[in-house]
Amino acid sequence: MIDKLRKNSVSLLAVLLILILIALPTGYEDAAIYQGTDRVKVKVLETDESMVRSSGLIQSGEQTCQVEILGGKFKGQTAEAVNMLSGSLESDKIFQAGDTAHVVISYDGDEISSVMMTDHYRIGYELILAAVFVVFLIAFAGKTGLRALFSFTITILAIWKIMVPAYLRGINPIWCGILLTVFLAVLIIFMVYGWDRKTVAASCGALLGVLVTCVIGCIFTDVFKIHGAVMAYSESLLYAGYQDLNLTQIFMSSIFIGASGAMIDLSVDITSAVNEVIEKRPDIGWKEAAGSGMNVGRAAMGTMTTTLLLAYSGGYIALLMTFMAQGTPIDNILNYKYVSAEILDTIVGSCGLVAVAPLTAVTSGILLTRKKAKQHILEMKQAGSEQVS
Repeated sequence: MIDKLRKNSVSLLAVLLILILIALPTGYEDAAIYQGTDRVKVKVLETDESMVRSSGLIQSGEQTCQVEILGGKFKGQTAEAVNMLSGSLESDKIFQAGDTAHVVISYDGDEISSVMMTDHYRIGYELILAAVFVVFLIAFAGKTGLRALFSFTITILAIWKIMVPAYLRGINPIWCGILLTVFLAVLIIFMVYGWDRKTVAASCGALLGVLVTCVIGCIFTDVFKIHGAVMAYSESLLYAGYQDLNLTQIFMSSIFIGASGAMIDLSVDITSAVNEVIEKRPDIGWKEAAGSGMNVGRAAMGTMTTTLLLAYSGGYIALLMTFMAQGTPIDNILNYKYVSAEILDTIVGSCGLVAVAPLTAVTSGILLTRKKAKQHILEMKQAGSEQVS
């Protein structure tokens, strides 16, 4: 009964934490620019491109759309909406009749002042995709998949509800990032192992690796002279009234936060391997158990470092293609700030992974062999008392 309660308490704690995070206000819910507006879904009935100016791939001007409002205060009404085009392929969108779009309606009382097209409406499809992910996860992993889903949800909510508002308020990004990473790492590993010494062993290894990544990242960000403005949309953040934010420290924190997931994964793998060895050989010493963990770590590090490389470089394929198309020399490429920042991300994250393997092997070797030794002594005492009786 007690064991069952302990197992269920993990899921109950996760659900409680999710509810708390959902209810937690960020302090940025009521943006001034959205007061007195209605943000709703509409159906595009017809479009007018007479005011659109095209120059090759670039389009500027404005597209006018006749739309039917599908929700909110003005549901069922039709209105004329404006789609502003800035000449940017990255941000501009063109609507066609039959499209479902998201708009911002400005109004005065019961009268619509203006309707601005923001983008195609994708929330419905996003929910379908999320549902497919949940079904696959639970179908293939069962209770473990459900706990993984809890971890996934808590991570998203913690980043959105805690980290992002804290950064906007000017709280030190490095310390805030470390504390959040510690919280999430312990929680995610706890969801895997529950109330067990393996949780402590894996958490210690992962967090020591994060600390190594943080120190190396901070040092080499200064050495490389990388400014935090290399992050996407960072300049827009400054122009929005947050000039006092330290973008460089935010970039530093992003290095170890981005690599922490792989570190947690590797620490769990090594801890599970060490625990399996100890279960099979209860008499094994901590040094031998740690050696077995290191052997597993060596094999995993080869793929994990490549995983980080692919994850970080995948978003810069277009940039690399541009360099090649223009015949940019390799020494120029390596000295560009954006490329240097990605090199820093990848190599520092890989250094953290390399550190996680031995650290986790040692912590799990020491903690788990002691646990097994205590169990072995207790079993011997019980066996002896039974023989005497």
